[in-house]
Order: sequence, then structure tokens, then C-alpha cells
Amino acid sequence: MESAPPPEDPFAAMDPEMAAHPQPVFRMLRESMPVIPVEDRGVALTRRADVEEVFRHPEVFSSNADAVDLQNIRPLIPLQIDPPEHKKYRKLLDPIFAPREVAKLEESLTASVNELIDRFAERGEVDFSAEFSTLFPTRVFLNLLGLPVDELPHFLALKDGIIRPQVAVGSTFGSPETLAHQKQTADAIYAYFDKVLDEREVERRDDLLSRFLDASVDGQRLTREDILDICFLFLIAGLDTVTASLAGMSAPRADPPAPRRLVADDPSLVPSAIEELLRWETPVMGVVRVAVQDTEISGCPVHEGDMVMVMLSSVNTDEAELPDADVVRFDREANRHLAFGGGVHRCLGSHLARLELRVALREWHRRIPEYAVADGHTLAYTSGIRSIDHFPMTFPTS
Repeated sequence: MESAPPPEDPFAAMDPEMAAHPQPVFRMLRESMPVIPVEDRGVALTRRADVEEVFRHPEVFSSNADAVDLQNIRPLIPLQIDPPEHKKYRKLLDPIFAPREVAKLEESLTASVNELIDRFAERGEVDFSAEFSTLFPTRVFLNLLGLPVDELPHFLALKDGIIRPQVAVGSTFGSPETLAHQKQTADAIYAYFDKVLDEREVERRDDLLSRFLDASVDGQRLTREDILDICFLFLIAGLDTVTASLAGMSAPRADPPAPRRLVADDPSLVPSAIEELLRWETPVMGVVRVAVQDTEISGCPVHEGDMVMVMLSSVNTDEAELPDADVVRFDREANRHLAFGGGVHRCLGSHLARLELRVALREWHRRIPEYAVADGHTLAYTSGIRSIDHFPMTFPTS
């Protein structure tokens, strides 16, 4: 592995095999080519120090709509809005997702997790992805926005139509067919939320959509377009990363064992185990920024318009940050991972995601402390976002 040449395009190299075990590949890249020129695209970064520099300077490395095109009509709020405009939207949204506010959801989340487990607890088998890790965060999202749970399949199709259009159309990502499918899906997302907002204009409810309609930023109300752009981002960001994290955290590993052997015996380890597994399993393997002026990174020229690909999976296992970064430990006192990104664009929903993960793993291991991948099945990870679409699991019943 150490003698293998670095890939020309690290994103293209994220095939299922690499996605299952990315750490050795990224270690090789950090040692041999930490700043990787990517032909006709820009550069990819694998070291923590370089990535922190990018996150510290959004005025140079922008998160605007040029960085990631999801066929959205306008920049997604707040992800694709840079300072100083970014601050006013975070001023509105941060309090909604602050730890104190998020904590109020714990009781309802606990009930939702147990309701899902009740459906299969006596069977002794389950497709963890299809029947648990996908359904739980999607139900949380629908409840927060006051949307009907029976529309869950529709929302999953919309999410996948943006994030994984190649699966729907059977073509390569970025092909004319997938771009057309993304555009059709994006239009459907705008149309759906526009219709629901019309309903909320007539009758407010106890949900985020109603709060957005009555909210203001620096004395100005959010426009309909603002709310649609926030909802688009919420749909894409809120349904996939927690699902991917839950599956990755529950997959078997040799060192240390899957968290069941530790957190089932000592639930107090759940929070630290989650932080360590976010670091090691990093569901969002990379994010993109775009250079808005000529600059350089560690001596490598970066030109205006270049894509700067930040490899979060790599920086979270950088030995310069943690001398034992290649060891998974649930007893770390400090864990400065960047699984939620960094800088001003750090993930808005990180506190909610942590609560969802804590509740899910705590309740799962309370009720199903022993489980295993079904005999004869090998878990396959998707690239980009390290998710497991099919996770047949068996467990003893009482």
C-alpha cells in the first residue's frame, strides 16, 4: 500500500472498497502527497493543518453555490452563503438548534426509537439500514417540520434524487441523465415546500415551518425564497448523515469490538463512543470549497475558480492532531474531530445529530445488546457519504 501511487482524483477513487476502509489510503496520501493536484478541478487536501487554514478563511475559500451544484435555483441557506451575510442567517437558526433547545426533543426521540425497535424485536433479525437507521432520522426531520410521517418514502426519494441520482437512473454521477434527474428532483422539492408554506400561511402550527414564517433577521422577515432555500438544505442534510453514522457505528470492527460490548455494559460511554466513531468512521468523507482568488496551500498554487476538496476522513485520522489517531478509543478526554466540518460553515445541526445518535445507540444497546451481520453477508459502503444501504442483522430474542 505504501508504494502505490496516489490516485489522480481522490473523489473518483472513493469506490466501495476504499469507502469500507479509507484510513490506510489517506495515511499514504498524507505521507506522500498531502496536497493533491486534481486535473481540471483544483486540489484535494488530506492534512489537518491545511484544512484548518481553509476553514479559517471563507473570504478566500468560499462555500458558495459554485462549490457544490445540487441543481438548486439559489444558494442554500446558510451553507452556500458566505460572511458577512452568513452571520445574519446563523443568528436566526443557531438558537433553534442550540443544545438547550435540542435537549427538549430527547423524550420524543426515545419514544420514536423504541417504537421502531418494537416492530422487529421479537423477530431476531432486521435490515438495520432499511428498518432503523434510515427511518429514525427521517421521522425526526418530518416531525420537526410538521410533515406527515406517511410521506416518508417520498422524502427519501427526494433526498436520494439529489444525493444519489445515479442509482435512480442507472448512469454515472454527473452524466446528462443524472443531472436531469437532479434538476427534476430539485424542482419537486421547491414545489412541495412552496405548497406546504401556503398551508402554513393560512394556519400556523407548532413546527419549524411556522417559526420560519414568523421569524425575522435584523428586523427583516425571511422571504418565501429564503425559507425554501433553508428547507432544501434541511432535506438534503438532515436525512443522510445520521443514517450513515448509525450504520457505520454499528458495523463490526476488530479493534475495538463493535460498541455493543462496551456501551451495553456501560451506557455512560455512549457520548464519548459517538465522538470517537464520528472521528474514525466520518460519514461525510469530503466537502468542497472554491477559491475566489489566486492563493497557495502549503506551497501549492491554487487559482481563482479552483475547487478545494477537503478530505474530512483523512484529517480526522491525521497523526499531527492525534499521535494515536489510528487507534479507536472510547476514553478520549479531548476529541477535536472535524466530522461536522469547521469554521463559520460548521454543521448547523450538529447538536441535533449528536442527540439522535446518543438516543439511538443508548436505546438500541439497552434492548439489543448482542447482534451480528447476517451469516454470509458482506457490508458494502457507498462512496462520498459512507453509508450502508443493506445491513441484514441477526440478534438473540428474549
